[in-house]
Amino acid sequence: MNKSILTKREKEVFEQLIINKTTKEIARLLGISEKTVRNHISNVMQKLGVKGRASAVVELLRLNEISL
Repeated sequence: MNKSILTKREKEVFEQLIINKTTKEIARLLGISEKTVRNHISNVMQKLGVKGRASAVVELLRLNEISL
């Protein structure tokens, strides 16, 4: 089985992003700060070598890391 490139928390953040939740809403939902949410997003973009949340979402969908 392929190991996910995302941590459990990163996956949770992106699952909320794809249903159009804001950083603030994600932070509240997961019980973490908005800065931590942004850090998770930045870490994922860096891992994927992409710029921007939308590009990260597209790449994660392509890699079957997340689904719609």
